[in-house]
Amino acid sequence: MAHNTDVIVIGGGIMGTSAAFFLRRRGLRVTLIERFLVGQQASGVNFGNVRGSNRFVPQYPLANRAMRIWERLGELIGTRCEFIQSGRIQIAVDEERLALMERNAEAAAPYGLGIEVLSGKRVRALYPWFSDKVVAGSWAPHDGHANPRLVSPAFADAARREGAQILENTRMASVEKHGDEFVVTTEDGQEFRAAKVLVTAGAWAQKIAADMGEPVPLVVRGPQLMVTEPVKYFMVPAVGVSTSNPEETVYFRQVERGNIVVGGGGARGPASAEDMRAFVDPVNSLNQMRQVSKFVPQLKHVSVIRTWSGIESYLPDDIPVMGPSGKHGGLYYAFGFCGHGFQLGPGVGDVMAELIAEGRTETPLEPFHISRFAEGQIEWKVPPK
Repeated sequence: MAHNTDVIVIGGGIMGTSAAFFLRRRGLRVTLIERFLVGQQASGVNFGNVRGSNRFVPQYPLANRAMRIWERLGELIGTRCEFIQSGRIQIAVDEERLALMERNAEAAAPYGLGIEVLSGKRVRALYPWFSDKVVAGSWAPHDGHANPRLVSPAFADAARREGAQILENTRMASVEKHGDEFVVTTEDGQEFRAAKVLVTAGAWAQKIAADMGEPVPLVVRGPQLMVTEPVKYFMVPAVGVSTSNPEETVYFRQVERGNIVVGGGGARGPASAEDMRAFVDPVNSLNQMRQVSKFVPQLKHVSVIRTWSGIESYLPDDIPVMGPSGKHGGLYYAFGFCGHGFQLGPGVGDVMAELIAEGRTETPLEPFHISRFAEGQIEWKVPPK
């Protein structure tokens, strides 16, 4: 027996669960199919940066839309998911990066992000825990951070309260277009029919897109993350390091309980969507704390209590796929966020719900269309590890 609905969402990360929520708010019947638990993959294992700044410029309208949702998160879904609009300071270690910060701030100015470039002396006056290795800083007052393990489950719960059907631990076997509707079959034999399908399956979206005749050169990598023991709370803003040296490119934040969350510090680790495994590189972990203590000396002797990774998806131009299919009416994509998707997530859900429900969206999506990967339009290169 087939289950009929208006929209089938494939993938239960932050994009899929927020899309289900906003689709229900627009009155559409929704079934979301997730092969694991909601938020178990990239949406739940990332650093937690709610970073609207320092993006591909055409992403700024989407990032601003997302930030307006983050600011109303408690009102919309009943919990803030530990979101703190703490601001974010990106520190530069040389004059070359200072010049880049100034260019980025100028590009972001028309979008109201309020980014301010500060001298190293001013950064240390505001945050005296930084070392003298900080040459300058870029201050983004609207940025912040949240707990990624909480957000997708919270959106899924809110979508359920609105009437969405959320199916976890349910593996999709196939999606096919039959006339004007799609038929999605699961491995346990269930069949779902809908006029519209939204693919938000992250690293697993590549196979679906290829099966629909729209392959993309997606690869998977594992972010390298750790958390320390709790220490006295002192670090209000999230911090990123801007440098041409990948080993120095760390980012870190302190949660109100006192723990320091750290990411970056070199190459992303190996991961496999097929094997559903990602790996932490212990050499990278050691380097992360070495770099953090170089910029914040008081953390030199803090103990690390956990390391982890996950499965993230990357595209060669470092830009996600969003918008309608180039081949099938009623099919939509939102995947491949290249490690930059957490802040965008609620905005992506709202934009895709608007596009699906109304056939248009006020937020421009043209640079993200899947057709840019059509043969001859882009050189297919695997991004560096």
